[in-house]
Amino acid sequence: MPSKHLSRQEMKKLYSTLAWELVIMAGTVMLAYYFEYTDTFSVHVQGFFCYDNTYTKPYLGPEDSSAVPPVLLYALVTGLPTLLITVTETVLFLVQYTSNDFDRSEKKVASGDCCYLNPLVRRTFRFLGVFTFGLFTVDIFVNAGQVVTGNLAPYFLTVCKPNFTALGCQQTIRYISHQEACTGNQDDILRARKTFPSKEAALSSYAALYLAMYVTTSVRAKGTRLAKPLLSLGFMCLAFLTGLNRVAEYRNHWSDVIAGYIIGTAIATFLVVCVVHNFEGKLLLSEESSCEQQQPNMATLSPMEKYMASQNHVTFKEVT
Repeated sequence: MPSKHLSRQEMKKLYSTLAWELVIMAGTVMLAYYFEYTDTFSVHVQGFFCYDNTYTKPYLGPEDSSAVPPVLLYALVTGLPTLLITVTETVLFLVQYTSNDFDRSEKKVASGDCCYLNPLVRRTFRFLGVFTFGLFTVDIFVNAGQVVTGNLAPYFLTVCKPNFTALGCQQTIRYISHQEACTGNQDDILRARKTFPSKEAALSSYAALYLAMYVTTSVRAKGTRLAKPLLSLGFMCLAFLTGLNRVAEYRNHWSDVIAGYIIGTAIATFLVVCVVHNFEGKLLLSEESSCEQQQPNMATLSPMEKYMASQNHVTFKEVT
């Protein structure tokens, strides 16, 4: 049986990796904060043509009056994954823990000479930590795109309220590029200049795809072949309806929503494939104990015995 205690060199490497990850997370959170709550980065002022029908859609009120308000959206993209991953990991761990084949020596994972981490805690924090990092990354990408492009919302001219007479738009179609052309509420105007890509579409697609891939690759229980794709499609449908609502309420263009979907999908795919490696890793079940067990002849077993034998397969894995 290998020793649970780490050598000095292994501990140094572990703490260095942990410190580096914390620095990256802190930097990501700070950058997202500066984008979201400060005016450190100025929004590009994009011009418009007089009476451009592309930007004359009605303004249906602030974001809180939307069918999918920010409070509901943020609660779903943060609360639902946290709840689902925590519950799933707990159930899978308890099922494996009570199994006769569970390797008792692997129930605790060494993290130093002073303390040990339960595999349930380690996996849950790993998956949720990567997910949280992805949320902030999506927010940074979206805010950066909105600041750089300054793309106008479909209702821009409605809240801008330009004086077309003073701008000389009666005789010819002019291109208005200066910010002083607008006479409406400045907060509404600023919000109307930040629509590409759609943050709501990006966050919803990221959370939906991350959860879909987690459910598909992590849950290996018998009888879930139909439930897993249905659940995954349900997540993706919620993300699609979020983007559809943004277009239906004239808060975003189709191009904004599609760009948001691409950003959210790309970041979720990268994190799952390259960071958590499709949610797979070291087996919690001892390979030696599994090999020592005599495998029954499946051809001679009854259907009930085959089902009971199949329940001894490994379903819970440790991420390294």
